[in-house]
Order: sequence, then C-alpha cells, then structure tokens
Amino acid sequence: MINHPTVRRLCAAIRLAGGPGAAPPPRPTRRGQAFDLALALFLALTAGRYAAIAQDPGQPDPHGLLLLLVPLVPLPLVLRRRYPLAVLWAVLPAALLVRHESEDIAYSAGVAVIVAAYSAAAYGRRPEALAVSLPAATVALVLVFTEAKLPHFPNGVMAVLVLLPVFAVAYELRMWRRRVDEGRERLSALEREQLAALRNAVELERARIARELHDVVTHNVSMMTIQAGAARKILDTAPDKAREAMAAVESGGRAAMTELRQVMGLLTIDAATGDAPSTDVDLSPQPGLARLDALVAGVRQAGLPVELTVRGERRPVPPGVELAAYRVVQEALTNTVKHAGGAAAEVTVEYAPDRLRVEVTDTGGRPTGAAATGNGRGLIGLRERLAVYGGTLHTGPRPRGGYRVTALVPLES
Repeated sequence: MINHPTVRRLCAAIRLAGGPGAAPPPRPTRRGQAFDLALALFLALTAGRYAAIAQDPGQPDPHGLLLLLVPLVPLPLVLRRRYPLAVLWAVLPAALLVRHESEDIAYSAGVAVIVAAYSAAAYGRRPEALAVSLPAATVALVLVFTEAKLPHFPNGVMAVLVLLPVFAVAYELRMWRRRVDEGRERLSALEREQLAALRNAVELERARIARELHDVVTHNVSMMTIQAGAARKILDTAPDKAREAMAAVESGGRAAMTELRQVMGLLTIDAATGDAPSTDVDLSPQPGLARLDALVAGVRQAGLPVELTVRGERRPVPPGVELAAYRVVQEALTNTVKHAGGAAAEVTVEYAPDRLRVEVTDTGGRPTGAAATGNGRGLIGLRERLAVYGGTLHTGPRPRGGYRVTALVPLES
C-alpha cells in the first residue's frame, strides 16, 4: 500500500469522483464499443501509414520489427472502457519502444498515450493504481514528445499542457457519471420505498378486511348457533319458544348479511372515481354506538342477560371511533356467550371530556360448545383497530370472578 500523503490525497479525490475504489466500471454499450473499435482502427491505420513512410525500401532497416509494432500500439484502445488501466500499461511501453523510428511515429504514439491516459482517468476504478499510472503516463508523454522535437515549448511543459485538459475532462466525466448514478440510485430507492409502502398498504387493508369479516361473521354465527341449538332442544316440549328462537336465528342471519353487504360494498367502490358499482350492494353506514341497543337485544335473545348503561352526555364522535367501540362490545359479548355460559353481562359506555370509555364485564360461567372455535384473533384485531385512533384495550379476569374488557379512546375536547 502506498502511504505518501500526496498519493493518499489523490486517491481520496479519485474515490470521491468515481465511487468505490474496487468497483468494476459499467459494461460499455454497443455504441461505445463500436466507437472504440473505430478509434483504435483509425489510429492503427494512421500509425501504419507513418511506419510505411519511415521504412526506406532501398536500405536495410535494422528496426523493421519495431516498424511492424507501430500499428499495434493503438489497438489495445478497443478495450479502453472495460480495462482502462491494463490498456494504459499496454500502450505505454509500446509507445516508448517505437518513438525513435520517426517524428510522425512519435506523434501517433503520443496520441495513443493521451487517449489511454484519458481513458484511465475517466474509467479507472482503483485509486492507488491510478495514482501511479497517471504520473507514469505524463513521464511517458514527455519522452515521446522529446523524440517528436516539438518547437517553441519544453517537452515537460507541452506534456502538462496536453494532459491537464485531458485529465480535467476525464474528472468532469467521472463527476457527471457519479451524479447520474446517484440520481439513478435515488430513483431506485424511491421506487423501492413506493413498492414497500404499497405492500404495507395492501397488508393493512387485508388486515382491516379480515377484522371486519371476523367481527361480522363470528358474532352473528355464534348467536345463530346458540339459538338454533336451543330451538332444537325445546322443539318438542315448547314449540312456541322454539319458533321464537328460530326467528332470532333468521334475524341474526339477516343482520349478518346486511353487514357483509356493507363490507363488500366498501370493497367494490371504484377507486378511480369513488362511485359505487351498479351491483346490488348496501352502502349504508356501518354500525356505531346508536346500534348498541339492537346488539344487546339480540344477545338477550340468545339467552345472555345484558344491561346497557350510558354515562355522560352523548356527543358525536368520529365514525371510525364509533365502529371500533361497537366492535369492542360485539366481540366481548360474543366471547361471553362462547366462554361463559349462564353468566350475566354489563355494558358501560362513558363519554368523558377527553375520552370515550367502553367496558364490558361478565359474572363468569362455563364454556359452551362454541368456545372451541376461538383463536384469540378477535382481541388482537380490536387492539389493532383501536390503535389507529390512539386507543388502548385492557382485558383480564375480575377479582371476584368473571371477565372484564375495557377500551379507552381519546377524544378531542
């Protein structure tokens, strides 16, 4: 590793302009490859013409083999974008070797050195190697120009005057490529973020739909199952009560279908225009606190004694909060029916100045046959639903027996 301070500063500048030191250069395009091939062939033909002029057919030439090498000096430039440093180090010794043949050959070799040095500065990705290669190219060009016998200028000054704009153009090209790559990377990152946001939105919407379907189906089907079982047991002994139970099953089924139509109606709204489709869907408002009386009445029909208490002054709350509070009561009563047969329940809705409090308690009882169908997803869905509005859900057994579900949702005063 080279540790000279000047070299380290040069390497840092190259890294800044070109990115990672060991990163491979981008693969040349077909147009770029065609240009490099045409450039190398043009310089090779020009050098070959000078070599032919320099050869005297009337005298033996001890440097005939070197003249044959002259057209080969620019040929490595075909790969100048893909392997810039290797091309530079292939051109340098060949140019120094043939520079003595004639002034025109020295000129052509100098052009090859300039193109190779520019390519190394523009496309090279190894800072330490560039820090050595570019000064070597400058020295080689000085030697080539010395053989060319340039008038009016010292050879070192001429080499610097030629290479400085070449290196400046190469540096600007590197910086331009770097800005393009950074812009492309920012665009790619933005696209990745958009895709991630889209996937997240899809997952959230999927979770929301799952919560809605769970709340709708679980409550109504549980009530219908219990009422149908009760009707079956008393069908022979109390047909009038059995008919009432079956009427409750029918009412629960209709309620379930109504809520399912509401959910499906929201899903089938045209996203582009916001218009509802022409199919038969129910887009009436989803249930809220005003429908708690009907919910409690339906649970009573299933055989669970329930008392509803409202405290504080009723006031409008956001529709999403109302739906969340309704689902809390619905899920809690459904769990009571499934897991606490024979219990009594109490529902309390409290309108506080800064929050809405919903509490459902039961006195405890025995699990019913429907308890085996529970998986805990209902309470998880309630927490997710309440979290959207900054609310919390607390659940657990009561000290004197039974179970308590409490939801707290902040409200704007």
